[in-house]
Amino acid sequence: MSTRRSIEIIGCHAEGEVGDVIVAGVDTPPGKTLWEQSRWIANDGRLRRWVLNEPRGGVFRHVNLLVPPVDPEADIGFIIMEPADTPPMSGSNAICVATVALETGIVPMTEPETRLTLEAPGGLVQVVAQCRNGKAESIRVQNLPSFVHSLNQTLDVDGLGELNVDIAYGGDSFVMVDAAKLDLALEPGQARHIAELGVRLAGAATDQLGFAHPENDDWAHISFCLFYTPVVNGTTRHAVAIRPGKVDRSPTGTGVSARMAVLNERGEMDIGDSLVAESIIDSQFIGRIEAKTSVGGRTAIVPSVEGRAWCYGRKEYWVDDSDPWPDGYRIADTWPSSE
Repeated sequence: MSTRRSIEIIGCHAEGEVGDVIVAGVDTPPGKTLWEQSRWIANDGRLRRWVLNEPRGGVFRHVNLLVPPVDPEADIGFIIMEPADTPPMSGSNAICVATVALETGIVPMTEPETRLTLEAPGGLVQVVAQCRNGKAESIRVQNLPSFVHSLNQTLDVDGLGELNVDIAYGGDSFVMVDAAKLDLALEPGQARHIAELGVRLAGAATDQLGFAHPENDDWAHISFCLFYTPVVNGTTRHAVAIRPGKVDRSPTGTGVSARMAVLNERGEMDIGDSLVAESIIDSQFIGRIEAKTSVGGRTAIVPSVEGRAWCYGRKEYWVDDSDPWPDGYRIADTWPSSE
């Protein structure tokens, strides 16, 4: 007779981007800090593979593990598992985690407004949730300090020539490219092309230009490529390519934060200014520069990102020791072969 243990997951998406949340069945990983715990998850790999690989997962899905906070100021901690990375922070995943925590009663909900503190691997993030009739109707996340790494860099990409790019950090690391320079339409029908091109550009940027977080030596690569349109009347459009090859369905909270850091550096945004970012499926995040700060001697902003999330189901996954594919599997018809 085979043995089983179960994992309970609440399905959730933030403005279209799936950010499921493990609420029971997984022990807290080893580590004195959330960052150390996230590195254990990344290096061990078993939980990541089990929830992200088929038959339970897919390249379109992110999964968050709720853990007890280490910082006494936090209400709850979470570790983000993306298809190829276990990152310091994610805006869409933080919105999902806050929504799940409030709507399931893990964190008590107060109407019309609930304030809570999440502990991400990269640090504390403050959340303000607008709530009504048991539903978290909108979530505003005050994100990690965000900064420009370098502006107006030249990136040489095979078949494309030289591109002018910016590199910034918004809780994760981005290379940013004006979509018009590539005649790129940020529309759903172009998603595969955007994903493949963006992964190429992020890899090339890591190799040619590099990235270094001044306070976190472990984060020394460029995770994402953000294609954008110019800001017109406070609104822009984003399509973010995520390794190994998918497009974020949301406007990407860390991407909005990084973009605002660039716009601030160029004198195009300041404290109190807002940016409406639309995604490839026309969903929106509203970004705002809340304050100025510094990170390791670099000028930085304190950004906030506001959006909505919806819980779409409760799932119980089983770990069966007779399953011949205990870690699941990846097939290149849906999971890009680059990962």
